Amino acid sequence: MTDEIDVLILGAGINGAGLFRDLCEQGLTCVIADKGDYGGGTSAAPSRLIHGGIKYLETGELRLVAQSTLERNLLLKNAPHLVRPLPTVIPMFSWFQGIGAALRTLMGSTTAPRSRGALLMTAGLAMYDFYGRRHRVMPRHQIWSRARALQEIPPLTPRIRAAGQYYDATVTLPERLVWELVADGLRAHPAARALNHTALVGTDGQVVHLDGPSGRLSLRPRVVVNAAGPWIDRVNAALGAPTTLIGGTKGSHILMDHPGLLAALNGRMIYFEADDGRICLVFDYLGRALVGSTDIRADDPDQVMCDDAEIDYFLGALTGLLPGLRFDRDQIVYAYSGIRPLPASDAANPGLISRDHSAPVAEPEGARRWPIISLVGGKWTTFRGFAEEVSDMILTRLDRSRPVDTRLLPIGGGRGYPPDPAAWAQDQAAASGATPLRAMVLLARYGAAAADLLKAEGPAPRMLADSDHSLPELEYLIRTEQVVHLPDLVMRRTALAVTGRLSRRDLILIAGLCADVLGWDAVRQAAELQETQAILHTRHRLRQDQAPSV
Repeated sequence: MTDEIDVLILGAGINGAGLFRDLCEQGLTCVIADKGDYGGGTSAAPSRLIHGGIKYLETGELRLVAQSTLERNLLLKNAPHLVRPLPTVIPMFSWFQGIGAALRTLMGSTTAPRSRGALLMTAGLAMYDFYGRRHRVMPRHQIWSRARALQEIPPLTPRIRAAGQYYDATVTLPERLVWELVADGLRAHPAARALNHTALVGTDGQVVHLDGPSGRLSLRPRVVVNAAGPWIDRVNAALGAPTTLIGGTKGSHILMDHPGLLAALNGRMIYFEADDGRICLVFDYLGRALVGSTDIRADDPDQVMCDDAEIDYFLGALTGLLPGLRFDRDQIVYAYSGIRPLPASDAANPGLISRDHSAPVAEPEGARRWPIISLVGGKWTTFRGFAEEVSDMILTRLDRSRPVDTRLLPIGGGRGYPPDPAAWAQDQAAASGATPLRAMVLLARYGAAAADLLKAEGPAPRMLADSDHSLPELEYLIRTEQVVHLPDLVMRRTALAVTGRLSRRDLILIAGLCADVLGWDAVRQAAELQETQAILHTRHRLRQDQAPSV
């Protein structure tokens, strides 16, 4: 049997999920499918920032900065449970350097040096405030003297001349945000379908065949959207429309158990130049110091991982920035890496490749009866705006109008988010028997949906041994959020793995819970444990004393 649908989206990362939600809100019948899990590819490997792109000022991408700052402000309103303000400090190591280089970059140079002095950065921060004025929710920037900067962050290198503080934002659980967008789409249009762990088998140009946990599915779409990120060219080839659209770069990050560094940061991010001019960052992410990122040419998203040279680079950059602290490999609890799906480019400096997005169309040709729209580039911050642009393209092609504006549409647990979280926690605690502190913890993870979690937990839930997640909480996620494999739960529906807090005994307990709920037999349960162990050991450097063993 072949199902007739309006749009098939291949790839359920942030851009595909954002488009799925938008199209479902407009009443189109959509199917979104991913060969892995929702948000499990490149979208699982960001710097976890929702930022306006201050560094894009120097490449003259002013439209992108304007869009990014607006979308950042909207996300702070629409997803307050997952997107939060992040005060950011930029150390400045000179007064006048970088002005000539910036002018050459604006004129098209791809090899200009990257040094940025205080005068240049002050002008940039003023422009950044200007572009971020729409729906503003955060304070404007400040310029600190050297003395003030060293007083605020004592371990900073005394080589600095000044510092600037401005505000961007962070997303605490990016993979959950992807899932919540998908769930919102399913809620908006009951005929829509979302399929994870579902592979593209092939097409005759009319019907597209997919294969997933529930078997073979045949679809006849009117439009196909390729949202496969760094896999875009491979998917287009499988659809019979070969392309060379992607020229990605590798971005790696590490997470460190470093209380001294977190104390020095005091809730701030430091956004700084390494000695080679590369922009790096470090901030407190869920009680770990997140350090990133590299920007290296790479083209194999299935094998990418953070290597030893990148770790040496991070540790050296931190030592140069904060000589008052000690940094070594023993402090690393987790590492991850992904391929940015940037447009193909011959730029000598990967950092100067545009971070803007585009949506080229392969019109119907030969036996292929539907257009393919490829989502190239794009950033976490701008996913909603990108989705809106592509949705409008599709609506025009299908002779439909837009009934729903998504600019102020809450996302997932942002719907009904309480204006007074503390009062909400008190009320929920009284209703469920939980403590107000527990209610606040779940509110931070799930937004207003935490009310359902509190009911599922009851007043005295059984907790994991080494984490503040409960077994009823995890069971609720397994039952309601399309968990298929063990990594779906520990790496994407929760932050258990990325924070390095996933112990041996907890992983075994969680695997047993998945087996009970999903009906795994002993062989499947053991295989899931072994495969998860391999992923966490080889690709993510989970510390041996915390790594799961079978």
